[in-house]
Order: sequence, then C-alpha cells, then structure tokens
Amino acid sequence: MTPTTKKLGSTGPRVGAIGLGAMGMSGAYGRSDDAEAVRTVHAALDAGVTLIDTGDFYGFGHNELLLGRALRGRDRDDYVLSVKFGGMRDPGGALAGGFDARPAAVANFLGYSLTRLGVDHLDIYRPGRLDPDVPIEDTVGAIAGLVERGYVRYIGLSEVGPETLRRAAAVHPISDLQIEYSVLSRGIEDGILDTCRELGIGITAYGVLSRGLIGSTRREFEADGDRQQGSHSAWPRFQGSNLGHNLDLVSRLDPIAARHGLTVAQLAIAWVAAQGDDIAALVGMKRVARVAPAIDAAAAALSPADLAEIDAAVPADAVAGTRYPEALMSALDSER
Repeated sequence: MTPTTKKLGSTGPRVGAIGLGAMGMSGAYGRSDDAEAVRTVHAALDAGVTLIDTGDFYGFGHNELLLGRALRGRDRDDYVLSVKFGGMRDPGGALAGGFDARPAAVANFLGYSLTRLGVDHLDIYRPGRLDPDVPIEDTVGAIAGLVERGYVRYIGLSEVGPETLRRAAAVHPISDLQIEYSVLSRGIEDGILDTCRELGIGITAYGVLSRGLIGSTRREFEADGDRQQGSHSAWPRFQGSNLGHNLDLVSRLDPIAARHGLTVAQLAIAWVAAQGDDIAALVGMKRVARVAPAIDAAAAALSPADLAEIDAAVPADAVAGTRYPEALMSALDSER
C-alpha cells in the first residue's frame, strides 16, 4: 500500500506519512546487516516511502556511507534526505563531547555528509541537538547561507523548546522539528506542538515505538541480550520495576489493536500518524519485513473515539521513567 503524504509545516516538503529511520542500520539496536539494510532502503522506496532520516554521527559516518550505497542510481527527486549533524563521539562511541553547531562547523559537517551520501544537496539539515554555547540564530544563519548556495533545501531542528523555535524561525523558515513522540512520550503536547503549529513548523516524530517498549513482550526483553546489555539497558524506562510497569501499560492496547486487525506496534504507529496532517512518523527499519507493516499502519483509520480509547488506556503521564538518562535529559532544550 502506498503511504499517504504529509506536508512538513507551511514551508517544508511533502513526504510520506511514514519515514525510514536509518539509525538501527548502523548497530544502534543490536546487530545489523549491511546487505539487508540496503534491500530495506530499496523496498521502502519502491513502496512509496520518501523520507529517509540519518545523522552524520550514526556509526561514525557508517550510516551515511550505507545510505549512499543504497541510493546510488536512484532518482534524486524520489527521496527526501533529512540529516542531523554535530554529535561529538569519543572513540568508544559515546556522545561525550556534546553537539558542535558553530557556523564554521556547520559547513564542514555538511561537506562530509554530501561526500558520504554521494549527493549534491540535502533536503533537510538540522543540528542534532541545541549547542548551548552557540546562539541558535548563528547556527540557523549558517545553514541559511548553505540554502542560498543550493547545498540544502530546508532547515530543521531537533529536540528544542518553544523559545528556541521562535528565535530560529525569526532568522529563517523552519520546515520541521524532529522530536520524540509516541503513546508513551507525550511531552511535546505541553506547549511545543502548539508553538510549532503557530509558527508553521511540521513534526517528524521519532521513537514512535519507544525503543521497543511498544510491541515487545517480557520474554523478548529477557531473551534479547543485545538490548539488555546494550546502550539502552541503563535507560530509566528499561530499568527495574519500570520495565514491568511499562510493559503492563502497553498491554492495555492489545484488545484495541486486535479489534482493528493490527499489532500493538502498528496501532502505536497509526496513533502518531493520526495526530495531524503536519506530523510524519519515523519508523526504525533495518529489515525488509518491517516496511510493509509500517506502511499499512499509517493507512489505518483511527476514529476520534479510537484515539480517546487509546488515551484512556495509556494516559499521557502514566509511563514510568524518563525517556533518556538524567545526563541526557538535562541537556535537552525540549525538556526545559
């Protein structure tokens, strides 16, 4: 089924309701396979997915190189590339150096991304997080200069709050805000979403399955050594009694999903897609088998009564634990 489309704000591009989140193709959620990842990109494009999201710091550039391989020979007008930049990793892989969004760094990062991806422009370019040492006006102004030179089409932001959105939009139109949004993560509804709509800024929602909390069972978590021993094992929602509480919470969606002929994961994707014509859902995919179910989910019709039932089953404040560890939460402009 061809996905429906969404317009990213008043100035951004039109994209498929489902976007391909490519981070997992570079080892972020356990083992990955390059050949299968390439096949997944091809399957997604062939099915009508147009938005592809990556970051220059995913796998130390591996993700961009992989996408460059997958996109080789494809019509450049058939896909929208959204790239985050600035994440400073140490040799062990940790984002220990924060985010660098200095104007001089912006152009440098872009040059590397264009080369790795094998393209002459990016559709949406955004700092991966707010750099607290650089005024957002300076960062957006630097990207605006690259828009004028034809290297970038649109400017996006990631995980910033209302004040930063307003300051950025005063410098240059912002196409979209990339931010976590799911049945379990509803913080965007406390002012950020209203500000985006006031300013004509779209939303690309990531984490729509809450890093696997939605759609996974206790047995799968117990058996999944990569997840339990990997980067998310120390995250609050996966720790101790929080995990059991959150899995119980998600299980309340089982009968609603079954009534619609959907899995719980599909219902969660459909819920995000139903939140507005200005919201596109990024779904992490690294296997071909993930493509069709995600597209089918976005096409599922949820009525206002369905949405109200979901909200009653999983209230906005019912999840246990913050979505990031404390150190990362404190660095998020969107959480201030």
